[in-house]
Amino acid sequence: MTPNNIVNMSKLKGLDVIAVTDHNCVKNAPAAVSVGESVGVLVLPGIEVQTREEVHVLCYFADIDALNAFSEKLEPFRLKQENRPDYFGRQVVMDEDDAYVEDYPYLLISSIDVSIDQLKIWVDQLDGAMIPAHINKASNSLIGQLGFIPEALSIKTIEIHDRSPIDSKWLEKYRVVHNSDAHYLTDIHEAAYFMEVKERRLESILEWLRGN
Repeated sequence: MTPNNIVNMSKLKGLDVIAVTDHNCVKNAPAAVSVGESVGVLVLPGIEVQTREEVHVLCYFADIDALNAFSEKLEPFRLKQENRPDYFGRQVVMDEDDAYVEDYPYLLISSIDVSIDQLKIWVDQLDGAMIPAHINKASNSLIGQLGFIPEALSIKTIEIHDRSPIDSKWLEKYRVVHNSDAHYLTDIHEAAYFMEVKERRLESILEWLRGN
């Protein structure tokens, strides 16, 4: 799952746009965006945040600067516990040539001590888009943890996991992103789903995700 392998596999599968949303970390996004620009795949920079409520939320931004600014807001609320590569695996950061940069030192699987409400405020301030991840999974989903989608979040789009059952009422009420949740190259979807946007730009995709 190197930046070049991810982006080029996506191109082979006919995808126009992908999102790279590592768990609680943004450090591999710049390389993926750079590779995407070189081969003609739009890469939406983002992050999958595990909130205080242990809900997985996808936060997308138009560029790396906005993504990094968002990450800086999260930094004081991270659990600074050293990773154990022998137990949890390595957390490798790579550049656009798939060269090793560093191992991220702190454990990334833990929740960041920020509420989902505060997260939405920060995303909006940076003109991003926030959607709840894999809402039909039993664990770490907004429905699984809270049992409902809070109206105050003004969520317009949800992500569903294609290999889990989904109540049709959510499909009727929200726009839907069908994810691949790809942790391996073989998990990356074919070009099976579409969104209609004004033009082939990240800003237009963010507008669609925000429900506009």
